[in-house]
Formats: sequence, structure tokens, C-alpha cells
Amino acid sequence: MPDQLVGEWSFDPVEHETDLALVDVFRAFERADPDGTRTARMMRRTLDQLYDGQRTGRYSWAQLHKTERTHFGTLFEINLRREFDDVIDEGVNLDYRIRQHDVDCKFSQRMGGWMIPPEAMGHLLFLGYVNDAASEFAVGVVRASKDHLRPGANRDAKVGLNAAGRDAVRWLHRPGALPPNVLLQANLVDVAAIFAPGLSGQARVNELFRRIVRRRIGRNAVATVAQQDDFMKRVRENGGARSILRPEGYVILGGDYALHRKVATQLGVPVPEPGEVVSLRVTAASEDDVNTFEVDGAIWRAADDRETVSGPAPRIPHR
Repeated sequence: MPDQLVGEWSFDPVEHETDLALVDVFRAFERADPDGTRTARMMRRTLDQLYDGQRTGRYSWAQLHKTERTHFGTLFEINLRREFDDVIDEGVNLDYRIRQHDVDCKFSQRMGGWMIPPEAMGHLLFLGYVNDAASEFAVGVVRASKDHLRPGANRDAKVGLNAAGRDAVRWLHRPGALPPNVLLQANLVDVAAIFAPGLSGQARVNELFRRIVRRRIGRNAVATVAQQDDFMKRVRENGGARSILRPEGYVILGGDYALHRKVATQLGVPVPEPGEVVSLRVTAASEDDVNTFEVDGAIWRAADDRETVSGPAPRIPHR
């Protein structure tokens, strides 16, 4: 069904040999981002840029005003151009010039809802869609040919894709895996506790790491909770959450440190990417335990959610 996300599509250049420009553009993005990692991170940055959580405390599409949601399309176009400056040149008549082909960039909040202006008709389109709640996105290429467009136009003379046009989109990533938005996906009781009235920025960050465990937590989530300029200071040693929560058995593993990533792998918990952290409680391990790590001659394992930990967590070096 055209309005539902399906598995990634495999390009058959023979089937579309009459549109070599589309093949050329598709292949350029395929080479630049074969697994969708760059596009996913760009989508995450664009959403977080719009939420502006450090100043507003917002973390959800539902918290945005209608005009702000509309602005996402502009940010998407700009940030895609910046991320893929090795593929995209500045457009003259349309948004982009890609391998000497004119390409217009279109984003829709609804899958299949892209609106094409008169100047883009007949040209190639780079389409984008994102759903933060589902942690997924989609990007693809299609030509806005006459047989791909609905009859009639809106007041701005824009038209949408018809069923044939939606079926003709050649998806680079559909669905792509969006880096998680842990605040959006968290239990409402936990979110209420994190943002409880009267808490300081440091107290909110502490509560974030107590309640959101074994999950990758990005810098923007920390910024949204702290709502302070030096928000990462609230995570660090020497007065941050790492030292405050250690007596309760918590370790906070940072994706910027190779040893921390190794420890996450050994414990069998999600491994944080650069710029992310993972919080969890640990307890002393026995010789029969699996998924353990050693520091300063002691062996540790991840503690169960309801388990009483054996004492303070170890300090894991940043190396």
C-alpha cells in the first residue's frame, strides 16, 4: 500500500533505463549513505533544532505550533544540503543541482503528502518524511512527470502525487532507523518525575538517568532536561550525575570513550554512539555470571530493575 512504510526497495536500472537522470541521482545518494546513517543523524538534528529543547523544554512534534511544523520542510532542505555537500550543489532553478540534474526537495509530515509547485513539474524530486514517535524516516527519488501527478491544484498551484506517482518513488531508505527520542518514548510517569516542578537542572538530569536506563540518551535529551548552557557539565564527574548517582550503583557510559563502549558491549546493553550516553545500575558479579566487566580488580554485571545493588558503582576511566 503506497501510504505505508515497507522494506527497502532494490533499484533495478534496467526497469528504469528511460530515466537515466533518476538512476544517476539515486546512485549518488546510495554511494554517499548506503546504510542511511548520515540521513538518520541529519533528521535527528533537524527535529532537535526545531524543538529547541535547551531553551523551551520541548521534545515532541505535538508540542510544536503549526507554523513551526511547516518550517521543518525548510530546515530539512537546508540541513540535507549541508550534510551531503559532497553530493548536492546549489540549485539555480530548483533547490539542488545533483550530478548536473535539477532536483527539487520536498518534505511532508504525512507519508504521500508531498505538494509539487509548477516549476518542479517534470523534474526530479528528493522526498523526505519523518515520524519521531515511531523512530523512522523515509527518503527517496521520483520524477514529477504528468502521469505521476493528481489532476487539479490547490490555491498555490501545487499538486500532489497520485497513486502511480507514490508507487514510482524509488526509496533510498524506507523505513530508516531514526536515532531514538527517549523523552518522547518514555513512560509518562517517568517524564512527569523528570520534569517535576521545583527541581533544579541538575536534579532533573539525575532523575533522567535514574529512570531512563539501558537506553541510548542523546545530548539533546540532556539539554532539554537541564535547560542550561553547560548542560553536559550535569553529566560529568566532580558534581555531575556520574558522581552523584555512583553511590546508588549507577554508571553512565559515554559513547565518546572507547572503554565505555567496550564495557557496554561486555554488559550486553545498548552501546552509545558518539554524543550519547547509557545509564544503568551495576552490582558485584559472581564467577558464574555472564556479561561482566572488570575494573580495578573487581568484576561487575548489570543489575536487574528491582534488584538491590551491592554498593557504590565503580568509577570507569575515560580512556
